[in-house]
Amino acid sequence: MKNVVALIMAGGKGERLMPLTKSRSKPAIPFGGIYLLADLSLSNCINSEVYKIFILPQYKSQTLIQHLESGWNIFSQALGHFLRIVPPQMMTGDKWYQGTADSIRQNLLMIEAEKPSHLLILSADHVYKMNYASFKHYHDSCNSDVTIAVIETPKSEAKEYGVLQVDSDFRVTGFQEKPKNPAPIPGQPNICLASMGIYIFSAPVLIDLLKKSDLPDFGKDILPSILKSHKVMAYPYRKENRIEEVVFFTDEEGSRAEKPVEVAPDSGYWRDVGNLDAYWNANMDLTGQTPYFNLYGVRWPMRTAQRQFPPVKTLSVSGTEGQALHGLARDSLVSHGCVIGGGLVRNSVLSYNVSIHRGAEIDESVIMENVDVGRFCQIKKAIISDGTKIPARTVIGFDPKSDRRRFSVTARGIVVVTKEDFEKNI
Repeated sequence: MKNVVALIMAGGKGERLMPLTKSRSKPAIPFGGIYLLADLSLSNCINSEVYKIFILPQYKSQTLIQHLESGWNIFSQALGHFLRIVPPQMMTGDKWYQGTADSIRQNLLMIEAEKPSHLLILSADHVYKMNYASFKHYHDSCNSDVTIAVIETPKSEAKEYGVLQVDSDFRVTGFQEKPKNPAPIPGQPNICLASMGIYIFSAPVLIDLLKKSDLPDFGKDILPSILKSHKVMAYPYRKENRIEEVVFFTDEEGSRAEKPVEVAPDSGYWRDVGNLDAYWNANMDLTGQTPYFNLYGVRWPMRTAQRQFPPVKTLSVSGTEGQALHGLARDSLVSHGCVIGGGLVRNSVLSYNVSIHRGAEIDESVIMENVDVGRFCQIKKAIISDGTKIPARTVIGFDPKSDRRRFSVTARGIVVVTKEDFEKNI
């Protein structure tokens, strides 16, 4: 992977994630308590031994840039490794980045200076673990000009994505953008291939394409236009991607034991966090005894900028009738600085510095940093934005009509709460 250069698209507005993107871009949205979404693609790069990375922000990028500067300065310039933050500089004209391909075109001089053999195009707002070395091996073994990662998707769900048509060898023959009747895989009439927005190009091919064309986007413009002139292959992610992981278990004596390295169950996991429901789902997938997406692996760790907060604290306090109320978190992720003072947290994700007061109950919710949940609140299936102070005995997530009068509610019924909601309702 020595001559592979990764280019991470991190400029998304994230309009469907409002109000979470009110002051930050989509890749800078918190995830899993201590991470930002961008950390996942960056961690995949490091774990795949891709050490030359350009990250291309655009909209509301200050939060992301500060995070990268404080937590990702781990690269050795002496070894030729780097993470370079490349905001729009209008190097080729007076326009911002017009699309994924245009963002790379505007920085071609910088990219060519690295003399890459391959260019890996990634998004900074997906949740997944991917071995890019295996992706490159597949690309090279197919003698491909460009390879597109695809995820096997039921036909009934594929209409929400860009769908690739392929032949029996998985060579791409056509593209469909959110089709009403998506084309299935040959021989599998109920399965389609949805584009993951992850590409690997042979570097000379991509550089030549960008110099000869001013088309702005890969998925919509460039890739459909080269199917006859170039070899474009599909990479079946769930079939080919393999993340080796150490598996721990409890032996007969109750001690922690270790199994040999084997394929991690979440090797085929991928979510595009495109809207609030998808964001809530992705966080819920982290909870429980056997999470769908596991942050606790040792061979494929997820890295981030660790914040300086004290350890988690739980307290037992007296209830209204003198009974003891124990601060508990069950099947949940709880970040540094949190204090659970006689409250109960179940199947939830708490970010930094969250306070849960006496008698409060939190179920299946995402609580962002610096949130204060008052006494005897009841909160279920909610996203609570950073800095929100929830008054005592507030009930959220149990009465849809009441929730819609006070807060934003998603199509699936997830209640989204911000500090402004309480300021305007006081």
